[in-house]
Amino acid sequence: MGINKVILVGNVGKDPEVRHLDNGVAVASFPLATSETYRNKDNQKVTNTEWHNIVIWRGLADVVEKYVKKGSALYIEGKIRTRAWDDKDGNKRYTTEIVADNMQMLGAKQNNETNTTPSQTNPVENIENISEEDDLPF
Repeated sequence: MGINKVILVGNVGKDPEVRHLDNGVAVASFPLATSETYRNKDNQKVTNTEWHNIVIWRGLADVVEKYVKKGSALYIEGKIRTRAWDDKDGNKRYTTEIVADNMQMLGAKQNNETNTTPSQTNPVENIENISEEDDLPF
């Protein structure tokens, strides 16, 4: 028996790439940055940033496609998955991804439209604990 559980809070590094497979299933992928800041022995502030490859399927991928952009703050729950494949030269390659099954958008909507007000928030902001099993209304 084992547990493979990851919880991340970070910012999206670039606009998500969303693909729709032949059977209509959506899959989204994007990098997520998590940072930790501390003071070293010389009392200088040091920030370490770790990049995570996030993969999200089905209904959550549709939400990502509509609402997630570069810079979006997200709470992600999922599991670590390592995939292997052979490159064009026959070399074995590996990639490690976080397959998300739960996502929550954090913070207010970022919008460049001129007629928005500071009180307007992201329409998905109040959806808590969106998970792969939930039946999403859109």
